[in-house]
Amino acid sequence: MTGWNPQVGPPGWVAQPGYSPPQVPPHQPTRGLSPFGMPARHSWEIPLLAVVVVLTVLAYMFALLLLLTGSLNQYVLLFTFAPPLLWFGRGVNYATQRVNGVKMSPTQFPEGYRMVQEAAARFGMQTVPDAYVVLGNGQINAFASGHGFRRYVVVYSDLFEIGGAARQPDALAFIIGHEVGHIAAGHVSYWRQLGMFLGPFLPILGNSLIRAQEYTADNHGYCNRHLGAPGAMQTLAGGKYLNAIVGFDEMADRAPQEKGFFVWVVNALSSHPVLTWRMWALRDRSRHGKLFLRPAPPALAQPPAPYGGYPQQQPPPPTGYGSATTYFEQ
Repeated sequence: MTGWNPQVGPPGWVAQPGYSPPQVPPHQPTRGLSPFGMPARHSWEIPLLAVVVVLTVLAYMFALLLLLTGSLNQYVLLFTFAPPLLWFGRGVNYATQRVNGVKMSPTQFPEGYRMVQEAAARFGMQTVPDAYVVLGNGQINAFASGHGFRRYVVVYSDLFEIGGAARQPDALAFIIGHEVGHIAAGHVSYWRQLGMFLGPFLPILGNSLIRAQEYTADNHGYCNRHLGAPGAMQTLAGGKYLNAIVGFDEMADRAPQEKGFFVWVVNALSSHPVLTWRMWALRDRSRHGKLFLRPAPPALAQPPAPYGGYPQQQPPPPTGYGSATTYFEQ
């Protein structure tokens, strides 16, 4: 470790730019963010959480009653011993990242380390969560969790090479802001997850709560780095190599067009908002993302505006493709 500055990196690395606070995204008027530019919870999150917690408590009481009367089955045992099982599972998951993941630091994935620090500061968190990079094997994913008083973020390695190289830092900052947002909003708390233990057994109600939490986390990602929202969604839609030729606005425009019973079913049974609805919500900051019904089509006299009109720096398309059509104002 001698002979080079850890804040810059090993020899041959480019110097890390000095810290500058993230740009506060436009937020007047909007309900995706608070009036002060801070992230807001989705309007359905707390009501759905209250319903799921009440049903979960009733399930715990019913399972305990069945246990006392001698009626045993796998579900009775699962809900009776849910507290230690959940605690054990969270501990194993945390230990897995600690012994197998690359912990972000000023010398390992310093760009991601800085993004986690900046996101935590942006959300007013007193403790910066740990962050780990794990082998993605082509998967585009990240998640947040915790154990005890520790909170951590896990980012799959493929997110650092979007487009074949780490050249979309805004997209990565949006994703990291999304995951840190889960922590800031309390989504990974042990007691909250214990209160939501019945959620997976409530297909529509439980999934709706998770989708509301994802919208809340998207608000955090938008608040942290709003310029990265298109790149992040393009990557989820087309992958890390073809994301450059995915039209963000073109996909968002289809949110009110794709309709029918089975579209509703797919969204209702999904743990994340379907991509077209999610893109629409990130573009339209005047209201919360749609949870149950598709976005209403705009009036003919008012066509949907492109993504905020913010300057976007799109990476060049993959070799062999023509110039990519962009749907953002340059």
